[in-house]
Amino acid sequence: MKHLEMMMMEWEEGFSIRVGIADNTVVLSANKEGLLSLARQLIALSEETPGSHLHYDKYNSLEEDSSDLVVELMN
Repeated sequence: MKHLEMMMMEWEEGFSIRVGIADNTVVLSANKEGLLSLARQLIALSEETPGSHLHYDKYNSLEEDSSDLVVELMN
């Protein structure tokens, strides 16, 4: 898998994103700035090669109580 560097990604000022798991369901919650940031990053990911992915965690983008999230481009 090719990992896209998070440092290259742009974040809207004031973004907030939380990922959790409830009853076997992944719940992604974000404010407007967080959703806009994710949208741009997903568009950028779609232009990469299959296997490329983005990794989100509390150390680089998610709220402290979040679960990690990996988004990968499939074939």
